Amino acid sequence: MSGFPWGPALLFCPADRPDRYAKALERADAVILDLEDAVDPANRPAAREALVASSLDPDRVIVRVNPGGTDDHAADLAALAATPYRAVMLPKAERLDDLRELDGLATIALCETAAGVLAAPALAVAPGVIALMWGAEDLVASLGGTSSRRPDGAYRDVALHARSAVLLAAGAAGLPAIDTVHLDIDDLAGLADEAEDAVASGFAATACIHPGQVETVRAAYRPGGAAVAEAAELLAMAETAGGVFRFRGRMVDGPVIAHARSVLRRAGHSG
Repeated sequence: MSGFPWGPALLFCPADRPDRYAKALERADAVILDLEDAVDPANRPAAREALVASSLDPDRVIVRVNPGGTDDHAADLAALAATPYRAVMLPKAERLDDLRELDGLATIALCETAAGVLAAPALAVAPGVIALMWGAEDLVASLGGTSSRRPDGAYRDVALHARSAVLLAAGAAGLPAIDTVHLDIDDLAGLADEAEDAVASGFAATACIHPGQVETVRAAYRPGGAAVAEAAELLAMAETAGGVFRFRGRMVDGPVIAHARSVLRRAGHSG
């Protein structure tokens, strides 16, 4: 899988709130300056002006533009060209043609409609696409539904299917996948559960909508000391075992060794 250029906590920030830009970037591993859903349509011209006037670290900035084929999309790209930012998130990505005007940009394809989820395998191998992300609420809206979650807060089956489909499409193409936002800002326990499941399943990052969610996501993606020590011990034994072997009562083969390497990568270790 291609290396992920950012840490695990990506924080959305409304592009019409330039007073929050630096604070958001300071709190998170990368900031997503949002020209789409977070901005009232009447405020988008001002948001683009703020984007052009900003001076953040371009290596840690992603700009979410408006969907392809819209007037706002063209205006967003014109503004983006006047900045040093070259990572872009394309919402409601559904067709290869949606990527046509993003040549030269590192693109995160946001698969958040029924058509987008079904097109995820094709989008993942398109030139310039560096990651896939999925979205629950727009997905359910595209199906005519009313909620992505059950009354107990768990995702409905269709949302879970979309989440898995986008992760699999990204993985098959050797790309990282980004898990979607947790809308209940105060539900840090629920966010922790979802982020822990995300990293265990293979997601590279989780998007956040509030600075207070960042540390919960980071903690979920960061292996504890015991897990790191166990992974290092297992890999050291694998170097001399020469095949399948027993480690702490478990059989270890190729996939288990790969899991241990993932733990060390997440902990910032090599190997």
